[in-house]
Amino acid sequence: MFNFGKTEEESARLVAMDENFAIISFKPDGTIIHANKNFLDALGYSLSEVVGKHHRMFCDRNYINTSEYETFWKDLANGKAYIGEFERFDKNGKSIWIQASYTTVKNSSGKVTRVVKFAQDITSSKKVANSVKEAIDLAKTGIFDQEIKDTTDNKGVEELKNGVNELFKIVSSKVALDINKVSKALESYQRLDFTHRISDSGEISTGINNLAEIINDMLVENKSNGLTLDKSSNILLTNVDKLNVSSTEAASSLEETAAALEQITSNIRNNTENIHKMASYSNSVTKSASDGQNLANQTTLAMDEINAQVNLINESIIVIDQIAFQTNILSLNAAVEAATAGEAGKGFAVVAQEVRNLASRSAEAAKEIKTIVENATKKANDGKEISNHMIEGYKELNQNITNTINLIQDIEMSSKEQLSGIEQINDAVNSLDAQTQQNAQIASQTHDVAVLTDEIAKLVVSNANAKEFIGKDNVKAKNIDIKTETTNIKKVESRPIKPAIKTISSQSDNSEWESF
Repeated sequence: MFNFGKTEEESARLVAMDENFAIISFKPDGTIIHANKNFLDALGYSLSEVVGKHHRMFCDRNYINTSEYETFWKDLANGKAYIGEFERFDKNGKSIWIQASYTTVKNSSGKVTRVVKFAQDITSSKKVANSVKEAIDLAKTGIFDQEIKDTTDNKGVEELKNGVNELFKIVSSKVALDINKVSKALESYQRLDFTHRISDSGEISTGINNLAEIINDMLVENKSNGLTLDKSSNILLTNVDKLNVSSTEAASSLEETAAALEQITSNIRNNTENIHKMASYSNSVTKSASDGQNLANQTTLAMDEINAQVNLINESIIVIDQIAFQTNILSLNAAVEAATAGEAGKGFAVVAQEVRNLASRSAEAAKEIKTIVENATKKANDGKEISNHMIEGYKELNQNITNTINLIQDIEMSSKEQLSGIEQINDAVNSLDAQTQQNAQIASQTHDVAVLTDEIAKLVVSNANAKEFIGKDNVKAKNIDIKTETTNIKKVESRPIKPAIKTISSQSDNSEWESF
């Protein structure tokens, strides 16, 4: 018996340990100093057979030649303790497992003087644990119809063994002997073949079959959805292509329309400016017509004055004519008197004759002047009549010009309103053109989305076809009510816009005057 204690209490504890543990003490180099009865009985040795021998006598021959074993004793000599499970061998070479604690004893200077090992035989527990491990390894291969029969005094290990045996019974009752069938089914599912079913009524088999049915239904639904999506995406792609073409054509037509409206706006703006010029020209013509009317009035007054002067000339001609007549009478009287006078009156007769001739010429001249004056009077009267007609014409011209100006002003106002309206339409068309361009861009982006959707749909169908499941070849796309007809957008035919600008030339004034 070991006796390290100094008090009765310590001695009692040592006695209890000696009775319950296998105890052996060593020198720091591993030489055996003493072993108690429990230790000797466990390994089949007597005390004399072990004292003075080295610890290696209990170890595996391969282990004692390792650096690990050498380090083990070096650590103990340096005061390091070890606790754990160790495999040792008895006198007959039989393997024994112990739960041991290697504790060092030091002197007052701290030097290790001995190593004491407290051990318990756990061979039966280790055997049960190994049996449990082997049973679990067999269970991994699908074998559950087994029972661990080894026993141990270790209550915890025994409970573990009983629990594993009970678990095997439960699994066997739930799965029966078809665990390999389950494994085969799972391997089939791992290969994406979900057509395999387990022909057993066990709960796990039933559950796996139900799971396979759910997966199968899901794959059928996935393929159906993929086919439906593929069908829908094809329709979508077709319609998007049509929309893309229509949007592009609409955008092109709107661009042409916007350009045409811009040209029309420019034409109307030019027309408005020309109408404004026409109004200005009309005002000038009105002024010219008024000036012409004033000149005609002045001409009429001048003609009246000419007539008055002609009348005065007529009166003077009458006087001259009367003087010529009286002169002619006097010349006749003078001729008579000269004839009466005879030779003495010959010279006077010549003078009288000359006077008579002068009177005749004066009368003829007066007559000619009278004719000229009468003609002048007639011309003056004709001029007056023409002037009166001109005055009436100018009045009518002024009235027509006034009416024309009013019409031009109305047209100018309408042109301004048209210009304002066409500018608003132009702005609206430009805005619509921008929106149409944006719609065309969106249609292009939608086309890309439709292409991607179509690719995804085909990928879904491809993934579904890569798996084996019941009803795979009978899956069809769902019936969906999709209207594939699209309204064709009629392209607006572009028409060239001819400039409506009318050039106002100066000849138009002459044509107006020619009407008079």
